[in-house]
Amino acid sequence: MTQKANEIAALLAPTVSSLGLQLLGIEYLPSPGGAVVRLYIDLSEQDLAADPERMVSIEDCETVSREVSAQLDVEDPISGNYTLEVSSPGVDRPLFTPAQFGRFTGETAKVGLKLPQDGRRRLQGVIVAVRGDTVVLDVDGTQVQVSADNIDKARLVPDWAALGLAPTKPGKGKAGDGGKKAPARGARGDKTDGASGDASNDIHHHKPAADKPTPAE
Repeated sequence: MTQKANEIAALLAPTVSSLGLQLLGIEYLPSPGGAVVRLYIDLSEQDLAADPERMVSIEDCETVSREVSAQLDVEDPISGNYTLEVSSPGVDRPLFTPAQFGRFTGETAKVGLKLPQDGRRRLQGVIVAVRGDTVVLDVDGTQVQVSADNIDKARLVPDWAALGLAPTKPGKGKAGDGGKKAPARGARGDKTDGASGDASNDIHHHKPAADKPTPAE
C-alpha cells in the first residue's frame, strides 16, 4: 500500500475491528477529480477459523461503510473530494501483507512491483513461502524473492476449474467480480447515482466544506 493508504488504514483498522471484522487493506487512488478510498474487509480470524465457509455479507459492508464514513468526517485525513467504497475480497482477493501471502501458500498470485526486478514490473507465480518481509514466488519454475516493500499491488489468481466456474460470455460481466460492495456513505450527505448497475454498489461522494481547499492528494 502507499504511505497515504497505510495512514488511513492505521486510522480505520480499530473501527473495523470493533465491528467484529478485520481490515485487509486499503487502496487509495488520488486524481484531480477526486480520490477513491477503497476498503477491503474480511471476517475476523476467529470467525474464519470457526466457520471457513462463512463470508462477508453486504450488511457487513454497509455497517463498516457507515461507521468509517462518520470517522472520516471527524478525523478529516483526506483533502478534497473523495469516494469511499467498502468491499469484501472476492475470489481474486487482494493481498496487502506478507501474512496474507502466507495464508495462501500454494496458490497463484499476480504481483505488480513499485520498482522493476530483473527487468520486470509484473510477476505471476505460485506463492512458495514467506520469509519475514520477503515473499517467495515460483515464476515459470524459477523462485523469485520479492520484498514486501516493493509490492505495489497483488491479487490471487483464481483456479476457475477448481471452483467449478466457467468463463463468462461477453456482455455478462467478469467471473472474477466476486466481492460484495456496500453503499459508501457520503460524510456530508452528498449522494450521487454513481452505481455501476449493481444494486450493492451504490456510490457516495465526500466533498469538503466550502471554505476548504480541494487539492488532489
